[in-house]
Amino acid sequence: MFERRKGDVYPRPRGVFLGVLTIKFYCGGFPGVSAMRIAPFVLLIFSNIFMAYAWYGHLKDMRTRPLVVAIVFSWCIAFFEYCLQVPANRIGSTFYTLPQLKIIQEILTMVVFAGFCVFYMGLKLTWDYLWASLCLAGAAFFIFRHMPA
Repeated sequence: MFERRKGDVYPRPRGVFLGVLTIKFYCGGFPGVSAMRIAPFVLLIFSNIFMAYAWYGHLKDMRTRPLVVAIVFSWCIAFFEYCLQVPANRIGSTFYTLPQLKIIQEILTMVVFAGFCVFYMGLKLTWDYLWASLCLAGAAFFIFRHMPA
């Protein structure tokens, strides 16, 4: 599963090639976990960071700018979101079903959005975030309960 050479302490990384960017994943601490199974999660986390900023960052940073400037700026940011999201779904579709990928995306979106609200927009989390997270946990349970090992 992992490439090892004589003298290696840790498994060599496996990479995901994204045009000019290759992302390396280390899974040495998790026996039986393929780097390619983790790749969609990592790519979707970064994709969601771009998405949160593209969708909501202009509310803080471009309030005084014309709407068309905010739209063009958001579309430029969204390009990088899609550069991560599309490969994440392509790689993920080899391991997960489409409904599973959607639930993974929604859970990561909620987690990243909560962090974005607190750390970037300066908002406070309320109990409603917890209740929404529990609903997503329920969705994850039902969509993954019949997943083969």
